Amino acid sequence: MSVASAGKVAEAPAKATVARSRLGLPAVLVPVLSVCVLLLVWQVVSATFFPPVLFPTPIMVGKALVGEIVSGRLLKDSVVSLRRIFAGFVLGCTIGAGLGLLMGAVRLARRSLDPFIQFGRFVPSISLLSPALIWFGIGEGSKLFLITYTTTFIVLLNTLAAVLSVPRNKIRAAQSLGATRWQLFRLVMLPASLHGIFTGMRVGMGLSFTTVVAAEMIAADTGLGYLIINSRLWFQTDVVFVGIITLGTLGYLADRIFQTLIQRLAGRYAPTH
Repeated sequence: MSVASAGKVAEAPAKATVARSRLGLPAVLVPVLSVCVLLLVWQVVSATFFPPVLFPTPIMVGKALVGEIVSGRLLKDSVVSLRRIFAGFVLGCTIGAGLGLLMGAVRLARRSLDPFIQFGRFVPSISLLSPALIWFGIGEGSKLFLITYTTTFIVLLNTLAAVLSVPRNKIRAAQSLGATRWQLFRLVMLPASLHGIFTGMRVGMGLSFTTVVAAEMIAADTGLGYLIINSRLWFQTDVVFVGIITLGTLGYLADRIFQTLIQRLAGRYAPTH
């Protein structure tokens, strides 16, 4: 390799460290600019075409956000909702991944449980709100049940699909080397299915946020869902937007954290193309 070639190779990583868009801007600035444009359009539209009580401006929402933070109510409601989401999400992922792996690995289990799974996945969790209130009351039990129910099916179906899509060549190769049934599951099927399991978990996390807000709107006295519905009753539209924006921001951050954990803990199991 010539000196010139070596210099070009050394310069390549340095140039790659600053990713740029087609507009010539650093890639990190593109989403920031898009948010700024959205806020500007929002300000113009809401201030020009709508009364504040129907569509508050970003400035009004910002003032309401500061007020909710100072009062401590936003932090309290956010913590309560996140705690409910985390508990139901973990329980639903545990049940869904466990059943999905069982059904994928054992044909008898798949045939036995398939009618129940196919029936339950078409029943939305919000339709079970009334039975949940009757069974568990208006406390934490009903919300945990609904979030767990929602998360379980999406994780289960993704896990089952991932297990069933494991290349047969991998299984045959392990069997030809004398792998036992347990070794086949632990060393071949499970690692090959992790990407599908994690994908189901990410989708399940989004559904968990949706479910907890729906439950809190009807059967709660704390949480972001309660904040939104209670503010609507008092025509505090700016506070309603505060709850919505907080919910979306928390969901975005939770998804980013989950992606980072996946990459660090199981990045080597990601599929290659």
